[in-house]
Amino acid sequence: MDIKELRTHFPALHYQQFHYLDNAATTHKPKIVIDRITDFYTQEYATVQRGLYDAGEHATGSYEWVRDLVASFIGAQESSEIVFTKGTTEGINFIATSWARAQLKKGDEIIVSALEHHANLIPWQQVAQHTGAQLSIIPLKDEHGHLDIKAYEQMLSAKTKLVAITAISNAIGTHPDLKAIIDKAHAVGAYVLVDAAQLVAHRPIDVQELNADFLVFSGHKMFGPTGVGVLYIKKDVHDQVMPYQFGGGMVYQVSYHTAQWAKAPHCYEAGTPPIASVLGLGSAIQFLNRIDRYAVQKHEASLCAQFIQRLKKLKQVRILGDPDYLSSHGHLVSFVVNTMHAHDVAAYLNSKRIAVRAGHFCAQPLLQELHVNAAVRMSVALYNDENDIHACAYALEEIAKF
Repeated sequence: MDIKELRTHFPALHYQQFHYLDNAATTHKPKIVIDRITDFYTQEYATVQRGLYDAGEHATGSYEWVRDLVASFIGAQESSEIVFTKGTTEGINFIATSWARAQLKKGDEIIVSALEHHANLIPWQQVAQHTGAQLSIIPLKDEHGHLDIKAYEQMLSAKTKLVAITAISNAIGTHPDLKAIIDKAHAVGAYVLVDAAQLVAHRPIDVQELNADFLVFSGHKMFGPTGVGVLYIKKDVHDQVMPYQFGGGMVYQVSYHTAQWAKAPHCYEAGTPPIASVLGLGSAIQFLNRIDRYAVQKHEASLCAQFIQRLKKLKQVRILGDPDYLSSHGHLVSFVVNTMHAHDVAAYLNSKRIAVRAGHFCAQPLLQELHVNAAVRMSVALYNDENDIHACAYALEEIAKF
């Protein structure tokens, strides 16, 4: 990988001139994405599906082409399994509202892990309250944030109807064994939703190999635009999933008192969709498809390893998660400076033109289990280099001298 050449594709890195290490929150956009959105609005603009004129049909073709591209990108069986949403959060709420509330009842069980982002916890709390189902949590096995799989196995039963699991923790970088978790859930007849928000920009996804029933991710975390995401619904489950919203574009026939829905995926996309953002997402996937994803993973892990090596020399710093795992597979490192609040650490780094995230990372229960109120998170992407790591580590070494 030629990182210097890769960086030239991201205008913001040139204009903003800072060390951007907040990629787990959102990524910068390559010029191919920016140009695609601009071209649509300036040269191709039309709405999709119902415009029986050249521009409308061209927009519809482009929009559906991206659906095909997404299906190929994640290994879906067919494009009807791909639903465009606003992002990961809407995708999870979609399934919680339109599938889980109808399928679950009192006495059933939902299982999530202790690692989850609030977006993959709170919707299931609401489903449990609405249906009377029980919400159970896969506990941590140790202080490094590994899940207790034996406890998970003991939790599973015929009452388990859904397991909702993160692919990679956004807070501490733990990567659960998804295949094993999914297989064990299916063995008791449960369905599985995977939150792939932190996975999609860093590792290839094959939903058929995983055998996930639902999978969600956001465009803006994989070099695409904000306001667009993907919900994968396995074809076998389509007849169980009601539309999330109702209105134009998702119907086949309507009378004053009845309505029939269009076939999937269109019945799940009411109203005018975020066309420009979908097209931008397609360009982001094209960009990723041109890059060796395994080389990206190796590069990002190398940067994490260098950062961790520097942090381990600072006795005031506590690394969250498993340092060895993050050094070989990670794209983020969260830590606490014992002598300074996380927000103050982030503010100091900002004064050195270094952008990181500080707080609880929308994972308050997890950080509470780790006896942390707030932490600092450094996260890398394919365009980061050793200069970014050195600048951040050096600034933390300066803090340690205070």
